[in-house]
Amino acid sequence: MKKRRFYIRTVILLVLLTALGYTLYSAVFDNKEKVTAGVQAPNFSLEEVGGNRLKLEDLKGKGVFLNFWGSWCEPCKKEFPYMVNQYKKFKDQGVEIVAVNVGESKLAVQNFIKNKGVNFPVVLDKDRQVLEAYGVIPIPTTFLINSDGEVVKVVESEMTERMIHDYLNMIKPKGSSS
Repeated sequence: MKKRRFYIRTVILLVLLTALGYTLYSAVFDNKEKVTAGVQAPNFSLEEVGGNRLKLEDLKGKGVFLNFWGSWCEPCKKEFPYMVNQYKKFKDQGVEIVAVNVGESKLAVQNFIKNKGVNFPVVLDKDRQVLEAYGVIPIPTTFLINSDGEVVKVVESEMTERMIHDYLNMIKPKGSSS
């Protein structure tokens, strides 16, 4: 009788440990879905550096250049002046650049954008929820979103000014002047 109880308890313990191990493995190593071209861009609501809230859905009808960045990222530092220059050319053509800062303090971001002369919305993803929702791994990563809210391209590398110009042109709503 004691032997039988021992085996039953051992089997139950093994089943529980297996379930716990699988749960931990899934939580840590399970592949998160990445947002890719051809899908609707997930909506989000984040605080801008200036204090206002920006919702992606409020930009429907515009092309959106959604750039994930950090002030510690060297390629990001190189891209910002290019984005500033190109935004001057495209902002009146139905295109919006939104820079999503990942996990940094508001003060650090304010200092960075002041030094770079940033002229487009910069939002704060303090808890990295939007970063995770989009499945962003390398920084910088940029999502090109058309006026219907569909992701048309994902760029997971540093961009030149020419590339940024071409990408903004790509997401410019039809009927906008060049």
